[in-house]
Amino acid sequence: MAELQSLDPHTQMFAQFKEKTGPIVLANTFFVPKERAEAFLALFRRQSDFMRAQPGFVSLRMHRGTAGSRLLMNIAVWESTEALATAFGSTEFQRMAAEFPDGIVSYPHIFEQIDV
Repeated sequence: MAELQSLDPHTQMFAQFKEKTGPIVLANTFFVPKERAEAFLALFRRQSDFMRAQPGFVSLRMHRGTAGSRLLMNIAVWESTEALATAFGSTEFQRMAAEFPDGIVSYPHIFEQIDV
């Protein structure tokens, strides 16, 4: 199973689910050991198929670090934190999340767009 870590030590992922806002972006950076990359991506594809079918899902893109990096980053857009929290908390998603190989570390964080 993947280990969940917070990017911002002052704001835990599950606390972010309580914030009623949207649209939101989930940026989830994964550290994936080289020998587990294929198993991780196969399971992630199954998870993304599930998420795409959930109410409030907008889009999803996976990115790989360059120069031999072991980092992958998922950028997913959702209509609201409530929609993401519902999908994330579903029995099916939690079952798939438990299947991730050991050694993977996940750094999820929710963002909302601001004007600059």
